[in-house]
Amino acid sequence: MAPIALTIAGSDSGGGAGIQADLKAFSALGTYGASVITAITAQNTQAVTAVHGVPLDVITAQMDAVLSDLNVGAVKIGMLATPEIIHTVAEALKGYQGPIVLDPVMIAKSGDALLAEEAVQTLREVLIPRATVLTPNLPEAAKLLKDGTEADGPSAMEVQGRALCAVGADAVLMKGGHGKGATCHDLLVTRDGIIGEFTAPRLDTRNTHGTGCTLSSSIAAGLAKGLPLHQAVAEAHDYLQGAIAAADGLGVGHGHGPVHHFHRVWQA
Repeated sequence: MAPIALTIAGSDSGGGAGIQADLKAFSALGTYGASVITAITAQNTQAVTAVHGVPLDVITAQMDAVLSDLNVGAVKIGMLATPEIIHTVAEALKGYQGPIVLDPVMIAKSGDALLAEEAVQTLREVLIPRATVLTPNLPEAAKLLKDGTEADGPSAMEVQGRALCAVGADAVLMKGGHGKGATCHDLLVTRDGIIGEFTAPRLDTRNTHGTGCTLSSSIAAGLAKGLPLHQAVAEAHDYLQGAIAAADGLGVGHGHGPVHHFHRVWQA
């Protein structure tokens, strides 16, 4: 059977992030993708102009339909928007025993909010303890830890990663894309400390829409194929760097354009 990964996230009408990015990454990495849509956004490379949460019973019905029939090897969770949606997703996942990649989506690349302020605590309490790996960027990690202080380097990133593991995640991938310097550092952290460091040159491009979604779904694709966590993260990191490097060739939109998910298949 083909490996199957499930994305539970919002829809991006511009196609660069959310469900659309996840399904592209799954396919590019040889994994069959299924989806549960939690919210519909009117979105392009410049702004999010509308958000409509999917009714809770429809979210539950989607999840029941997928999990009752498909042999899902890994789940990626992205945009959840409200406390009610978080609780609904958590309830529907109660019987699921496979790995879960939790991307705590809070802000779109355009700067628009995708998670209600009151939902942050719910995410901490309800879903972080279910996560095989949590994948926050630096602002998201600071917000989840409720101190508002962004890590300013690898040492601080390790401290925050271990603190998030203490909240309940098995592992945390602290993403350094919002950091400074010529090199971007991502740290894979458990309660015991760093178990993996992934570095790449910081590329000079504005076309990074969907990078967080793409990385987390790429990790889920690797886990669905049975890879150990460290290898799944390493392969996802390499894939994303190639997608960012090829992004400028796409020429999509007038703002923060998407990465090139199929850079290994066709050249823009």
